[in-house]
Amino acid sequence: MKLLLINPNTTASMTQKAAVAARRVARPDTEIVATNPTDGPYSIEGFYDVALCLPGLLDEASRHRDVDAVIIACFDDTGLDAMRCLLDVPVIGIGEAGYHAAAMLAHRFSVVTTLSRSVAGISDNLKRYGLDAKCASVRATDIPVLKLEEGDPACLDQIRAEIAAAIKQDKAEAIVLGCAGMADLMQALSDEFGIPVIDGISCAVGMAEALVAAGLSTSKARTYASATDKRTSGQGLRAVAAPVSAE
Repeated sequence: MKLLLINPNTTASMTQKAAVAARRVARPDTEIVATNPTDGPYSIEGFYDVALCLPGLLDEASRHRDVDAVIIACFDDTGLDAMRCLLDVPVIGIGEAGYHAAAMLAHRFSVVTTLSRSVAGISDNLKRYGLDAKCASVRATDIPVLKLEEGDPACLDQIRAEIAAAIKQDKAEAIVLGCAGMADLMQALSDEFGIPVIDGISCAVGMAEALVAAGLSTSKARTYASATDKRTSGQGLRAVAAPVSAE
């Protein structure tokens, strides 16, 4: 089984961190192909960055025609619906995966994310997935995404403080880490706080493997019908009219 792990921003160190988290939980016979666009924002922190990254994200995904499923390694689930139109194979966002896992493990969960500007998009996604009633709070640490790459102990302290507040003040019974850059913190924080602290990358890998093993793929009825490129420049997405399919 081959899974494409695609980071929608252009920061290679974040891609590699996500790849390590994915390979740590993948089945022995699962190959993780990790990539990111070469053109687009170096971090995704709000609605403008989401829009800016989409052409590069879709273009990069169209290069990989031999994968069995795709994981979007951005907590905003950036381009999720568009990718499902582009591809036949299952496409899973790490935010979506983390929320669903938390909903199955706890009565109420909280999300701890990076900047305050990200809260609205996360809240919108929770409503769209029908999981807003399960979410006790969405808390921002106000740590810039790329700051997480520096290993600054102060960043970890801020994350820990918001987790502690979510547990005490919001009565959260599980925590979803709201950024791919936090993937390496899952186990240590779970151990420290004694509740599930969930990394969406790990959950998305397991869910993707399960869908592929079950022989399931993205529905092409109506909403996610196969896309065609309507750009007039002649420099459109490669092979969009022939969606990726599992071999």
